[in-house]
Amino acid sequence: MKIEESEIVETNDYRVLIYPASRPFTSKESKVIAEKLYDFLGGWAAHGKPLSASFKIEKNQFIIIAVDEEKEMASGCSIDSLNGLMRELDSEFQLGLFDRMKASFLQNGEVKTMKLQDFRNALKNGEISHDIEVFDFSKSTYVAFLSDFLLPLRRSWAGIYVD
Repeated sequence: MKIEESEIVETNDYRVLIYPASRPFTSKESKVIAEKLYDFLGGWAAHGKPLSASFKIEKNQFIIIAVDEEKEMASGCSIDSLNGLMRELDSEFQLGLFDRMKASFLQNGEVKTMKLQDFRNALKNGEISHDIEVFDFSKSTYVAFLSDFLLPLRRSWAGIYVD
């Protein structure tokens, strides 16, 4: 189920798992990813108990999974099975979903992703404006995702790289 079509109320704090790709998805990739996620989440379970979960493809580059753990907690095994699906998608489309040494930011309305070292150097050398907004993939709750997934550079985790 997609987040847009679910009954998730934005004031509830659902567990969120974020899978950032290193590049935007093609329309074919988006379709396949959505179909596979829809099928997987429809049968996703923890210790035989169904999980109430939904997904969203954000900015055509980030896969967001939300789980209502008030109904049933996601277990290590259930997260492993989700990661298995994500690894299949990553391998099929070469998305870099598990590469955490990258930075994604919004510049002039466009999502850009760079290797972390290149991003740091570009900030220090003035090649990237300090007026950008930076994505934070560490958010683990839906409320944090809504409020702090995209922050101005100085308020983000990357603020340590500027004066």
